[in-house]
Amino acid sequence: MSATVDQAGGRGLAERLGIQPGMVVQELGYDEDCDEELRAAIVERSGTELVDEDADDVVEVVLFWWRDGDGDLVDALVDAKTPLADNGVVWLLTPKAGRPGHVAPSDISEAAPTAGLSQTSSISAAGEWAGARLVAPKAGRSRR
Repeated sequence: MSATVDQAGGRGLAERLGIQPGMVVQELGYDEDCDEELRAAIVERSGTELVDEDADDVVEVVLFWWRDGDGDLVDALVDAKTPLADNGVVWLLTPKAGRPGHVAPSDISEAAPTAGLSQTSSISAAGEWAGARLVAPKAGRSRR
């Protein structure tokens, strides 16, 4: 992996999330505190606008901004995976430790399996946001 991945366009951020050209990305939990550079990088990399919670499309990625106090995380994750393609990914983005709305990693690791998801990795997704990559367990996916 190159350390000089088109950083002027910010595509390195989207590539770290596994965004590929043509992918449909649904965004949930948007608010004014969301990282606009990350959002723009995802749109640029995918070549499509982010779709909102009202979209009826099957999506490859759900970009889910979540803060402590937003409600029940298990219920939200169950809803978030509904439009997801079989091999789709939910990126749960939460404020980093010490920031308002921070969600404890233990809350995510407890909520994900209850919602039928497995956490596969965590990254620093943006300046103020941490990302947890959540997928449906392989045993629950249909593969051929």
